[in-house]
Amino acid sequence: MSGPKEYGVFLPVANGGWIVSRNTPPLDGGWVQNRDAALIAEQEGFDFVMAMGKWRGFGGDTDHWGHSLEAVTMMAGIAAVTKRVKVWATLHAILHNPAVAAKMIATLDHISGGRAGLNIVAGAYRGEFAQMDAWDAALSHDARYDLTEEWTRIVKQLWREPKVTFKGKYFDFQDCVSEPKPLKPPFLICAGMSRRGFEFSVREADGCFIGGRDKAETGDASRRARALAAELGKPIRTYCMMTVITAETDAEAEVKAQKYRDGLDEGAVLGMLESYGVAGNAMTARAQGAFMTQTVVGSPATCATGIEEFLRDCDIDGLMFIYDDYAQGLRVTGREILPRLRQAFT
Repeated sequence: MSGPKEYGVFLPVANGGWIVSRNTPPLDGGWVQNRDAALIAEQEGFDFVMAMGKWRGFGGDTDHWGHSLEAVTMMAGIAAVTKRVKVWATLHAILHNPAVAAKMIATLDHISGGRAGLNIVAGAYRGEFAQMDAWDAALSHDARYDLTEEWTRIVKQLWREPKVTFKGKYFDFQDCVSEPKPLKPPFLICAGMSRRGFEFSVREADGCFIGGRDKAETGDASRRARALAAELGKPIRTYCMMTVITAETDAEAEVKAQKYRDGLDEGAVLGMLESYGVAGNAMTARAQGAFMTQTVVGSPATCATGIEEFLRDCDIDGLMFIYDDYAQGLRVTGREILPRLRQAFT
């Protein structure tokens, strides 16, 4: 799809970031690194920054994602120190009451001056929520999306209507109020990739994160999202995550990437797979590898070429970038990669 794209940053809200390795530069999941990444992203012309919600890590030698900040409160801090970049936070429908969620994101929207977005998660990881007595084993995968659909509709109504009465299977709201309203409707996004999750994302959100093992799968998912949105008579924007490993030359970048591969934290990968409900062993951990998303490795020019080809081949509207070193990666992307992408997709 031709036309302007959006470029954002998946903030390192949890330790280790998005490369599961003992050999990456330290990402501690703390406030200073996240604040600084958001400020650089704004300075370098990125469109949005996003934080995930995480409540339990994967273990392993690195205790990957064992330390994380809460997404909405962190993004409120970032909203207060930025002026332009959009701030997208994450909430879990099975964890947050929809009236509380509506108020939280409306507050974020006021702090940011109308820049708020919400990533909606149905909540699929039993271990994260069972530890805090927030897991209902009676809810199937599809039922969690049924609950999330009711949740989302209530949140939307609370953002635009004076009072909300809603009686569904999971929520019973009577004359519920939520003031003030957001300054503008927050951008809604979801990453459900199952059949039910995909339908929910396209129907209820403004954008959906898609993925695939390769460009063919990713492009197919994007086109399916557009086709379903067309049937529903609504627009949809598709996004994908992209890890960028860059250095002055291709050879130097590949040395870095191989160092990260060699430092694979197999225990953390197995913990991650277990959280997805997948049994694994050392062989499956090595097959998964250290990188968790689509990845480009090389000089800035090589990475720009790879990203441009990916965007064209996959027919998607934007990318959310991930880095091994956020300060370095954001500056290189902003100064040497984004200008070329902006020119290619005008």
